[in-house]
Amino acid sequence: MSSSDIFIGEIIGTAVLILLGGGVVAAVVLKRSKARNAGWLAITFGWGFAVMTAVYMTGTLSGAHLNPAVTVGIAIKDGDWSNVPVYFAGQILGAMIGATLVWIAYYGQFQAHLTDPEILAAQPAEEGLIDQKAAPNAGPVLGIFSTGPEVRVVWQNLATEIIGTTVLVLAVLTQGLNDSGKGLGVLGALITALVVVSIGLSLGGPTGYAINPARDLGPRIVHALLPLPNKGGSDWSYAWIPVLGPLVGGALAAGIYNLAFA
Repeated sequence: MSSSDIFIGEIIGTAVLILLGGGVVAAVVLKRSKARNAGWLAITFGWGFAVMTAVYMTGTLSGAHLNPAVTVGIAIKDGDWSNVPVYFAGQILGAMIGATLVWIAYYGQFQAHLTDPEILAAQPAEEGLIDQKAAPNAGPVLGIFSTGPEVRVVWQNLATEIIGTTVLVLAVLTQGLNDSGKGLGVLGALITALVVVSIGLSLGGPTGYAINPARDLGPRIVHALLPLPNKGGSDWSYAWIPVLGPLVGGALAAGIYNLAFA
């Protein structure tokens, strides 16, 4: 596959991933959404279906990495780093586009939510997304765009992201790759989607399971840029954890794969 195919495929795929994944969080969280308070199960399955849709859509174009941690894992496994910058660029740009589309799709709900006196008085603890005491600079809707810990313990938060991403990337490497070995195959897309659901259910509680640097960083940048009323801060002091943790997890998964499965 060419560099242009990779770049375009990763933009489209990651944009769809964030549109549907961020969209389900917005649906559950925002005031005057028909799915408000649908709960954690809706969010975890919504993210799993988002992964499945995005992978099936762009797998033949770019291999559908959609995640820098997956890209790093495959690069370590194969020893080929030539297209890694192209993958990263497409993933970050796609994540930013997807987050912007979530804002457009839920524009009225964002406005209603962020101008509601009860929401603003309780922000963001009322939302059940990020503890106000743990993240005093986090805005009331930041959890729609990016992740944050319920209990802010740096080593634990980092370890949780490393562990979750190791599981994800090891699953991709052991059973999810297509014949070329450069991305997810048809069966691998379904398996990976279910793995994402499993990680969300089992390991998502502490940090919101970013397990994808682009998924967290791109939308966090968009949150900082969007003209949202009363949006609060973007919690940049935490932002390095959902970037570094998944990258370490992806590398660790590749190391385990090379030692145990190759």
